[in-house]
Amino acid sequence: MNWTLEVVIVPVSDIDRAKDFYSQRLGFVVDHDTKIGDGIRIVQLTPPGSGCSIVIGEGAVPKMEPGSQQGLQLVVPDIRKAHAELAARGVEVSDIQILGQSPTPMPDPLDNVGFLFFTDPDGNGWAVQQISTRP
Repeated sequence: MNWTLEVVIVPVSDIDRAKDFYSQRLGFVVDHDTKIGDGIRIVQLTPPGSGCSIVIGEGAVPKMEPGSQQGLQLVVPDIRKAHAELAARGVEVSDIQILGQSPTPMPDPLDNVGFLFFTDPDGNGWAVQQISTRP
């Protein structure tokens, strides 16, 4: 049996501001924005190429403190390109960092160990890791 993680709730204080950040700044696809009733709204967004989406909303999502989600991680094949793209879109992004040592030699020295970091407008913390080759 396959077990797939397909949705992660990201707590935000302003749904429209968060939707704009994730769709316009990060380039996530807006899968749907559904208002079910007064105080009940769900917005699902998916990073390009991902099988896992994020959900922001109110009423139909668990109540969590905005900005409390930390350690969310995206994976890209080219961290330098991802860094340039995010910076060009106005995202405050850290410098590329090397964390640790790759367990096996890789064609690109940043594979597995190249990371950058950013936060959304509420302070939810994201990492981006480079993996262009998988052994």
